[in-house]
Amino acid sequence: MAAARTPVEPDDQVKRAVDIVVSGALLLVLAPVIAIAAAAVAGERTGPVLFAQERIGLHGKPFRIHKFRSMHPSSGGPEVTTAGDARVTRVGALLRKTKLDELPQLFDVLVGTMSLVGPRPEVARYVELWPEAERELILSVRPGITDPASVAFRNESEILAQQPDPERYYREVLLPQKVAIYAEYVRNRSLLGDLRVLAATAWAVVAQG
Repeated sequence: MAAARTPVEPDDQVKRAVDIVVSGALLLVLAPVIAIAAAAVAGERTGPVLFAQERIGLHGKPFRIHKFRSMHPSSGGPEVTTAGDARVTRVGALLRKTKLDELPQLFDVLVGTMSLVGPRPEVARYVELWPEAERELILSVRPGITDPASVAFRNESEILAQQPDPERYYREVLLPQKVAIYAEYVRNRSLLGDLRVLAATAWAVVAQG
């Protein structure tokens, strides 16, 4: 699973510095929102406030990604989530729609397992489906909270809900498209490009809300 290590480029050092400053600032500014979201999740009494799951990160190293819990614990079912999924809680549906469930990942950015912008991290069994060359390329950078694929497939749960076999559709149709977008992002990444992705993500959340 591990990918070959590449030297840290100057731009990557700047990107890491930006990640630390921006994620730290956002955690301070959004502290009231984070507290309210945490209280809402806790109020449903469906399990722990935070959900942690092992994903594959930089250089193929597993790490734990964090989100506000939005589903009933131990509910089983497929890895992918569709619109109207019965496993999603009432508060969880709102958090998912507004992307507030992703806020705990700012801590993941701060500690260095994630970046603000980068290919979204997948679970190991999906990463194993990536072509070897693309896998090595994608895993050469930190995974992100958002990326161009997140914007392109912002309605992913609705798309999957229309399929007779959502998980198969994800593996055979959506995942290859995402891999192509991830690889394109890595090949052409820049700080200006990251700012554009963040702006597009914010707009997508507002427009969808």
